Amino acid sequence: MRNSSVPAERVILRAGTDLQRADKVMLMLHGRGATASDILSISDHLNLQNAHLIAPQAPDSTWYPQSFLSPVKQNEPWLSSSLHLLREVLDEVLSAAFQSRQVYVLGFSQGACLTLEFVARNARPFGGVIAFTGGLIGETLNEENYKVNFEKTKIFIANSDKDPHVPLARSEESKRILEKLGADVTLKVYPGMAHTIIEDEIIWVNENILN
Repeated sequence: MRNSSVPAERVILRAGTDLQRADKVMLMLHGRGATASDILSISDHLNLQNAHLIAPQAPDSTWYPQSFLSPVKQNEPWLSSSLHLLREVLDEVLSAAFQSRQVYVLGFSQGACLTLEFVARNARPFGGVIAFTGGLIGETLNEENYKVNFEKTKIFIANSDKDPHVPLARSEESKRILEKLGADVTLKVYPGMAHTIIEDEIIWVNENILN
């Protein structure tokens, strides 16, 4: 059984252009059972010239222990700890004289769910948000946790019509909520897609968010 405490030590990988010389920053969140190195490898296929890349490593490769559809209290204190870590990273970037429009957030699977939950709780005009197979977190979604301040931030959500971990209905519900918060949300549904990232998703993101 996983220890009920959250490890204090955090591992954060960085790549790309040095923060002091970059003109944009991307925060990248891996999926359950994966690593920060795994998600960083996606950057080879993205239009991220002159970008500083930040990829935190979740303790035990898990941002929270239960399904993202479980009651939130069953994923505590890990969920709050993960959200707090991301807020610390965002604050670091903003304090380094970056505007929020220069900050992008990307995640896959569990990392995509955490991505959407984090930006919804910290809504601001981001450069873009990319959720490869994801949805907002909780058995039911408490919209009081979210902020109306996206100012047309582009958010991309992709999912299969029958993903084994992220029901399409949750991605659809997340789209509706994020649009209410002022985001410009695109949900692309790929019939029969496996639980992975495919080339068409990468092409769409490069052409519409990272162009």
